[in-house]
Amino acid sequence: MMKRIFLAAIVAVFAIGSAVAQESCESKAVGKDGKALAGAAKTSFMKKCMADSCATKAVSSDGKPLAGAAKNSFMKKCESGT
Repeated sequence: MMKRIFLAAIVAVFAIGSAVAQESCESKAVGKDGKALAGAAKTSFMKKCMADSCATKAVSSDGKPLAGAAKNSFMKKCESGT
């Protein structure tokens, strides 16, 4: 019984830690004055942020960076969020 409680606590700690550590593009969309971006500035920032975050994930199963049609397909799918 104690082992199960301990295991559940460990899993919960790791789940909460990874959720807190993951910073989304939405939370980064602030101007130099500390105010949230809006309108075209926010749209532009979000597009660039999503492209940058997807580009780092565009690697093949053997660890090499994707190129050409494979990269384009991956980027399109990643940026759409599906």
